[in-house]
Amino acid sequence: MYKMNLLRLVLLVALAALLAGGCAKKPAPSPETAGMGMEQPAVTEMPSEEIAGVEEGAMTETGVSEEAAAATALPELQRIFFDFDQYVLTDEARQTLADNAAYLKAKSGAELKIEGHCDERGSDEYNLALGERRALAAKNYLVSLGVDADRLSIISYGEEMPLDPAHDEEAWAKNRRAEFKVVR
Repeated sequence: MYKMNLLRLVLLVALAALLAGGCAKKPAPSPETAGMGMEQPAVTEMPSEEIAGVEEGAMTETGVSEEAAAATALPELQRIFFDFDQYVLTDEARQTLADNAAYLKAKSGAELKIEGHCDERGSDEYNLALGERRALAAKNYLVSLGVDADRLSIISYGEEMPLDPAHDEEAWAKNRRAEFKVVR
């Protein structure tokens, strides 16, 4: 287990170094080409109650301050979903990202972490790389919409943080996603 975690860390650092060196020289993609490369995946909308992960008011009942609850449940930032083995943005995902970009432009001081997630199928290394491509596709599209790239960071969790822990197609569809977290 320790060796596997060490291997993941080394792989993640190597990927980050490659992206940092390679991406600095590339121009931002146009809205028409951001996230292109494979066929278009389907995207489903999630109600804002599910995005927060709890029912409204549930966090304040457990002793968390209302300010912390409000920061956790930002309905303005919606997650996007991907098809199996895909990182291409659909029209629905682009609309969601446009809404997220409008929110970020209105909150000019906010910094955002984009998390790439996968379902449990595939190797750990493959899913970490795919999650990173998903987060990067979302980031590139937000940048193409005018969000400052310095305000955006990405991370891949691969299959490690499933939204739905079940082992069926419905759960896997929920787990193939990009999440958006305000970090500051």
